[in-house]
Amino acid sequence: MQDHPNAPDWQVGEWLNVPAPLSLAAMRGKVIVLHAFQMLCPGCVLHGVPQAERLHQQLSADGVAVVGLHAVFEHHEIMTPAALRVFLHEFRITHPIAVDLAVPGQRIPATMQAYDMRGTPTLILIDRRGRLRAQHFGRLDDLAVTAQVMRLVAE
Repeated sequence: MQDHPNAPDWQVGEWLNVPAPLSLAAMRGKVIVLHAFQMLCPGCVLHGVPQAERLHQQLSADGVAVVGLHAVFEHHEIMTPAALRVFLHEFRITHPIAVDLAVPGQRIPATMQAYDMRGTPTLILIDRRGRLRAQHFGRLDDLAVTAQVMRLVAE
C-alpha cells in the first residue's frame, strides 16, 4: 500500500453556500473533491466550476463532498466575496465554496500555498481518511475525474 500524505487543513476567510464552516476533520469518511478556482479564470468559468457542480449534483449521495476554493492570486481588488456571491448566484452554483484566506503582504493565499498549487483551475482529491490522493492543474475530462473519484469511493 502506497503511503499518502495527509491533506493540509484549509485556511478560509469566509464560507458560502453552507450554514456553517466545513473542515477536513469533520468530513472524514467522505471522498473530497476540492476544486480551486478564480471567477475571472476562463478555464475555471468554462470548465472547472461547472464540472464541480455536476460532480456535486451527481455524486453527493455516494459519500462524495465537492468543495470549491476561491483562491485569488491576481486581480485582488475585483474578486471580492461580494462579487463571488453574485457569480455563484448567476451561475447557479450550489456546492460549498471557501474563500481562501489572504496572507498580508503576499499574492498567494494560504490554502493555495499549503497545497503548493501552480494556478487555477486545480482539482484535488482527498480520500476518506483525509489523505491527499491526487492534484491536477488544468482542465480534466469529466469521465476521467469521475473514474478517479469512484475508485476512491470503492476503497
